[in-house]
Amino acid sequence: MKSILIVISLIFATILESVGQVVPPEGFNYSGVAREEGGTPLANTSIGVQFSILQGSVSGNQMYQENHVVATDANGVFNLVIGFGAVVSGNMSAID
Repeated sequence: MKSILIVISLIFATILESVGQVVPPEGFNYSGVAREEGGTPLANTSIGVQFSILQGSVSGNQMYQENHVVATDANGVFNLVIGFGAVVSGNMSAID
């Protein structure tokens, strides 16, 4: 009986862990480090970030664009989900 409870607990914990990491298909995780011009990290600072998704190449048509305002940590690291920002143009779900 004890081993059955352990197995059930492990299965339940695995399911909770995997559900907690799901990002909707309209978005994907992005992490970066914000730095000053000289290379020093922008620690504990609010920054604005703009993302554009282009079609085919760096000179391709802009399919989607959005803005984020995020805070950096003590090392200048920030995390966000592309697809959940303030949309400037386009539709994330329309991207092939």
